Amino acid sequence: MSDDGIRSDWATKDFYAELGVTKSATTDEIKKAYRKLARANHPDSNPDDKAKHEKFKSVAEAYDVIGEPAKRKKYDEARDMFRRGGFPAGGGFGGGGVNMEDLLRERAGGGGGFGDLFGDLFGGGFGQGRRAPRPARGGDLETTATIGFSDALDGVTVSLRISSDSACGTCNGTGGKPGTRPHVCGTCDGSGQITASVGGAFTMNETCPACGGRQLVYDDPCPTCHGSGRGQSARTIQAKIPAGVKDGQRIRLRGKGAPGEGGGPAGDLYVVVKVSAHRVFGRKGEHLTVDVPVSFAELALGAEIKVPTLGGAPVTLRIPAGTPSGRTFRVRNKGALNADGSRGDLLATVEVQVPGTLDAAAREALEAFASATSGTTLRAGLFAEDS
Repeated sequence: MSDDGIRSDWATKDFYAELGVTKSATTDEIKKAYRKLARANHPDSNPDDKAKHEKFKSVAEAYDVIGEPAKRKKYDEARDMFRRGGFPAGGGFGGGGVNMEDLLRERAGGGGGFGDLFGDLFGGGFGQGRRAPRPARGGDLETTATIGFSDALDGVTVSLRISSDSACGTCNGTGGKPGTRPHVCGTCDGSGQITASVGGAFTMNETCPACGGRQLVYDDPCPTCHGSGRGQSARTIQAKIPAGVKDGQRIRLRGKGAPGEGGGPAGDLYVVVKVSAHRVFGRKGEHLTVDVPVSFAELALGAEIKVPTLGGAPVTLRIPAGTPSGRTFRVRNKGALNADGSRGDLLATVEVQVPGTLDAAAREALEAFASATSGTTLRAGLFAEDS
């Protein structure tokens, strides 16, 4: 990127185009676009590609503004004002019959005028001293945890390995080679900002492109981060998965995301829970389900059968004579644990199992039954004429 391009004022930069998104893009879409570009152009992955180093810096600059809703709002207002030509001819506040301070106060929704509108966005107001960088909240992270069926019902604590952006471990975020000394940035004279002309009549401050706002520069860049000051960190955390969690549920762990910058708070960690299937039981909301194989005789004559429960003793299920196959019985308080400490039910569905083979005695008995019920027309209703 040319020096002119780097030093052009921020109000005329199209940060949306830099990230390849539209002005109507959602915060999530902006975040996804930034992460994709940052990965593709990260100095660690492209140590000898200066063009990608510059691209990495420019997308980081763009995301720092439009990735934060408050800054994005002010950036959009600034862009709109410049597009509409909201500057008085001849320069100076109030020149040409237009009061610039009033115009900007109106554009900023009644705030404190020009300094309030641009102060946060560009790191300092017009005619004001340089402001110290504000603490920045760390980014949100997302990971997946796979747990067992029983653990999902009772709750479990799992270990999660988390990787995130952080200050470079070699240079501690300075961007300089360890053991070397920095010197005051010659581009901004140690202020961390440069002054850019806006419309010829006004000036505004923007982050110094040479030192990235750090105020100091190193002649020898850090061999690990190549001067960016950023790196990857990995850590293991213990995450408590609550009882009753469902497959695919997304759990938010506050403050467990990427670390903040400048004393800012850490972001949040979102854990998507995957629950393994059980060999016997299923789940329907707060209730457990189980398919119970039974014989024709047990349904026809009635029976008492044993049904398993998850983690407890079996229960006795009484089947009335003449019960149809597919009927579901409810066993109270043998289901999943609810948030209030109560439990759902166990839903046991009886299904007739047809034997694959019959011995001589069983065949003879069934043939006798078939002969005794031969006069029964089970399918007569299928052929009845509609009235």
